Order: sequence, then C-alpha cells, then structure tokens
Amino acid sequence: MSALAEAVIDLGAIADNVRTVAAVTDTELMAVVKADGFGHGAVPVARAALRAGATWLGVTSASEALALRAAGITAPTLSWLHRPNDDFDKLINAGVDVGVSTITHLHAVADAALRLGVPVTVQLKADTGLTRNGAGRDDWPDLVTWARKYEVEGAVRVRGVWSHLADADVPGTPGLARQVRTFSEALHIARGAGLDPDLVHLANSAAALSAPRTRFDLCRIGLALYGVDPFGAIGPGAFGLRAALTLRTTVVNVKRVAAGTGVSYGPEYVTSAPTTLALLPLGYADGLPRATEGRAEVWLGGRRCPVVGRIAMDQCVVDAGDLPVTIGDPVVVLGPAAADATPPTATPPTVAEWARWAGTNPHEILTGIGARVGRDHLQERDVA
Repeated sequence: MSALAEAVIDLGAIADNVRTVAAVTDTELMAVVKADGFGHGAVPVARAALRAGATWLGVTSASEALALRAAGITAPTLSWLHRPNDDFDKLINAGVDVGVSTITHLHAVADAALRLGVPVTVQLKADTGLTRNGAGRDDWPDLVTWARKYEVEGAVRVRGVWSHLADADVPGTPGLARQVRTFSEALHIARGAGLDPDLVHLANSAAALSAPRTRFDLCRIGLALYGVDPFGAIGPGAFGLRAALTLRTTVVNVKRVAAGTGVSYGPEYVTSAPTTLALLPLGYADGLPRATEGRAEVWLGGRRCPVVGRIAMDQCVVDAGDLPVTIGDPVVVLGPAAADATPPTATPPTVAEWARWAGTNPHEILTGIGARVGRDHLQERDVA
C-alpha cells in the first residue's frame, strides 16, 4: 500500500450487481458513473458494467462524458447537466446524448448542431415532481414543440424522454404513483407533438428493484451498481447486492494510556480506564465525516473498535481497549458485510452504517472519499 489508505474496488461485484438488477428489471440498464463512479473510478466501473450487460452510461457533466470517450469507451452515454453557454460542439462530435430541460438549452444545442452541420441527439427531461431539473408542466409543451421543429429541420434528434423520481426509496409512498401519472402525461404530450422517442426512462435504483410500473425501456442504476441497498439495509439486503468498495488502512502509532487521558482536540473525549489508542492516517480530508464522532467504528484486530475524540483533517484515533495492537496492523474502515454475519456487527462497518452515523446518505460517504486515498481495482484486467 503506497498511499496511507486505499479503497479497494471489486469490479466483479460491480458486474454481479448489473446482472442482479437486470434479472429483476428485464430492461436496458444505464450504469450511472457520475462523480468518478461514486468514488469508485468511472472508467473501470464503466467497463465492468458494460461487460456485464449494461447498455448505457450516465454522467452529469460534459467533462465526465468526454473523459469516458478519451479512455476509448464508445458506449451510448447521456450527459444531463449543463449551462446553456457550454461548448456543446465537443459533446456532439463525441456522439454523446445531451439531456435538455429548458428551451434555452435546446436553442443552444440546436445552434451548435446547425453550425457543425451534425445533428445533436437529445433526451428531453420532464420535471414530474422532484422540482429540480427538467421542464415543468407549463413549459413542457413548448419544449417538445420546439424539439420537433428542430427535428424536422435536421438539427436535433430526440432519442429519449425521461424524468427522475423523488422518493422511490420510501416503500408505499403515494408520490410514486403521482409521478408515474405525470410522466405518462408528459410522454403523451411529446408524442402528440410528433416526437417518437426510442428510449423512455424514469426508474432509479430503488424503483428498478421494486416498482415495475416505472421501468419503461431503461432503468438508471447508481447506488445499486455499487452494491448498496437503496432502501437502507446495512448488508446485502433483500436483493443480494454486493458492496464493491472496501476502505482500508493500517495503524501508524500506538499508545497505552491511563484513565483520564484526553484524546484529540478539546479534548472532547477522555478515557475512562487504561486503554490502548491506535492512530489511523485518515481524517475528514479523506472522507471520514466529523459528524460521526462518538458513533463511528472500524474493524481492528478481529472486532469493531470505536473512533474516539475529534476526527482531524488527516487522522483519527481508535480506542482498541486491551487488544494487542501494533504499528502496521490492518484496519478496515468500511467494507462489504457478510450476508450471514450474526450479529451484523461481526463484520466491518458498511457504508450504510457510516451514512447513518453521519446523518447522511451512502452517496455522500462514497463520493467523499478523497483523492489522497489510493484506488486499487480488483479484476480490472478481466473487464478491460
């Protein structure tokens, strides 16, 4: 391990998760690899997902899409968040589908296509209740009318109509049915304007796994791709997903201290008995949220040990009790949970637990793992 800590990414787990979701949905799958593949590495994850049967890749920005193309990945790719003054020429020349949510953006991409003499392929996004990106009910008719006009002129090809769900990870939510109805109405309006999209998609990971009426032609899988249950299960959950990332490091210092010893800044933690403290070279700059103080645990010496005191920028302290800890001992900060672990705490903490300790979601924990943490992709040669 050349870095002080490393994230080990099991690309075999990525592939297994694609196949697991595909068996449930029976649709095309878009592997969402934005934010550097949720911190797992966009290029190796994309290759693994495509090898396993995903047919599309999804990213947020032009830079992310073009990085995939620069790596030689030619699979259909949708990029969906842009400023209207972005350089769309590069996306058009790279054959990337552009997500469009406003008439302003549509004019911009059409102008670029007319200037280049090459049609731009777009996917029109409707806002069905998330109230974020996407055209609202009042703007949608004008957007699809303009899109059809540009399509007739040869500047635009409308490949897809899509939207994003607000709370599909909440079982039984009435909002899901409302969003499906709103999306169906938007699709009806688009077809009434003369559009005939090849690709209609609404489902995210949670909906793909649990709500058949949301699946349409394609499901976009983000969290599930990385093996995290979108419904909050600590381990594999009901769907048997395999967590792909293990964050690990080693002990860099050990101290045997007396009762009454203050630990880290403040100190806000004082030992209540003689104990062994182990120093880890990971801090909030590497993705360990300060909000987890007093709750977080790591796997050391065959059991869980609490993180104590304030988490610093570069390091944190673990109370190892009477364990015979030495410098260089391996530590798992988070990793996959064994499906048969009894109790669940008999394995390293999972990303879902770290998210619960921090009061956030697994997405933030995964994408927060910093650049100083090395990445080691297992089975990369098998999926390249």
